[in-house]
Amino acid sequence: MEIEIVAKALKELGHPTRLTIYNKVVRTGYQGIAVGELQESLAIPGSTLSHHISSLASAGLISQRREGRTLFCVAAFEQLESVIGFLQDECCANEDCNDAPLPKTKGKRKATA
Repeated sequence: MEIEIVAKALKELGHPTRLTIYNKVVRTGYQGIAVGELQESLAIPGSTLSHHISSLASAGLISQRREGRTLFCVAAFEQLESVIGFLQDECCANEDCNDAPLPKTKGKRKATA
C-alpha cells in the first residue's frame, strides 16, 4: 500500500468528529448506518456531516449506498485492514526479531465513543 494512501486515511481519522463517525459506521458492520441516524446521534448539521462523510469516502474508508430514500454509510473494511496491516508490517522492521515474538494485542478494545 502506498504511503500517501495510508497518510490520507490516517489524516481523515485524525479529526475527532470524523473518527466518531467512522467508529459508529464500523460498529454497524456490513449493513451500514443511515445518514439520518448518524446525524441524530451526533446532533450536528446535515451539511457538516456531509462534509465529514465526503472526507472519509475520499480516503476510501467508507462507501455509501441508497435504499429508496435512505442513504447508508458502510465501512470499507478492506481499506481499514490495509491501513492497519501497513503499520503492523513495519513492526520491528529494523530490528532482528528472530528471538522475540511480535507484540500481540490482548482481546478487543472497547470503543469509548
